[in-house]
Order: sequence, then C-alpha cells, then structure tokens
Amino acid sequence: MIDSNSSIQIDSSWLTYLEPEFNKLYMQSLKTFLLEQKALSKTILPKTNEWFSALNSTPLEQTKVVIIGQDPYPTPGHAHGLCFSVQPNVKPLPKSLLNINKELADDLGVDNQHTGYLQPWAEQGVLLLNAVLTVEAGQANSHQNKGWEKFTDAIINTVNKNTEHTVFILWGAYAQKKGKMIDPNKHLVIESPHPSPLSAYRGFFGSKPFSKTNVYLKQRNKTPIDWQLK
Repeated sequence: MIDSNSSIQIDSSWLTYLEPEFNKLYMQSLKTFLLEQKALSKTILPKTNEWFSALNSTPLEQTKVVIIGQDPYPTPGHAHGLCFSVQPNVKPLPKSLLNINKELADDLGVDNQHTGYLQPWAEQGVLLLNAVLTVEAGQANSHQNKGWEKFTDAIINTVNKNTEHTVFILWGAYAQKKGKMIDPNKHLVIESPHPSPLSAYRGFFGSKPFSKTNVYLKQRNKTPIDWQLK
C-alpha cells in the first residue's frame, strides 16, 4: 500500500514501528479490496492522501491523547482522516460532534459550535484515530472487517508500549473493546458512553473528559490541550 510510486506516506515516527504491518497477509488483502473498489468506480472516503492523516498530523513522540472513533463519515466533503472531525465550513455538524461540543462547553466553557475541524487538536498531540480508515461514499461501515482494524490495533499497541502517561478517551462499547490492550497502570483511560444522540444522555454528558485529560497532563508536567478551536 505504501511504495516508492505511491502518494500515500506515513510520518517516519510511526513507520518505524508500523512498516512490518504492510507485509502481512491482512494488509495485502486490504490493498486488494481497495484496488477492487476503485476499479468498480466506487468513491472511497476520505481522499487517498488523507487515509493516514491522523498519523501524519500527530507524530508518535508528540502523542499525548488518543481518541478512538469507528469509521470515516460517509458523506462526501466531510471526512479528512481524523475521527469525529469534518472539513472546514461543513454545516450542519454531525450530531455526535454537536454533542462533543456541548460537553466541552459544559466541561470547560469552550464554545466550538462554529466549527467541527479538529486539526488544531491533532497538532497539539491528540491522535484522532478511527478504527477503520476508509469507507464507501454513502455506505457507513462498508469497509469494516477488511483489515483496517488489525492495522489500527497495531497503532494503539504502539502508543501503549512506546509512550508514557498518555490519555486514552474511549467513547462507547466499540472504542472500549478496541482499547482492551491499553495498560491502565501506565496511562489514563477515560471511558463513557458514545456521544451519539442514541447514547449521549446515558452518561456521556457530564463525563468531563476534557478537563480530566488536562488535569492528568498537568500532573505529569505535560502541556494541556487547548480545546478551543479558532
């Protein structure tokens, strides 16, 4: 999937640990599937050069927080490779993102209702990682169980083993299952229901993940995250 003729590149800090994954059978099968989808003229989201945006926006040594999502938004013009984030000027915001903004306002008084573009978080060390990195336009979850999950497990395991005192924010059962490999004695694991409208009122609202994250980072002499988006 990554070779000298490819437009797809991964930040070297990650590639040091992840390069062996690309030679494994599951990744070869995933590559075949994606090429087949393109041959069928299926629209794959996000754009090819954005598949690894989470890794390229947040180098391993800068990673302080990990938020795990499920798969990219299937609406063209929304996904750009960071979980929960939409491209600038997208309105209205997806409902889960609206609820994230609501909790952030209640938690820290931060008003981000004007945007859902989370790139500034990523650039401060928040790894915004979807479990599945691609999707067919208009078909949510269409690329599940094709191999991406094994690759993103390798990413989570890399963070778990090679960073210290990282905050993992796991919203919903899917993310919590995905995060079973995280060592809670080494890192802070924050769990709550998912921010979707179906579950946000079951404990996501009032969970205060943003302030908890910053308190933990400060206690370990790390720069807290400025959650305010410009």
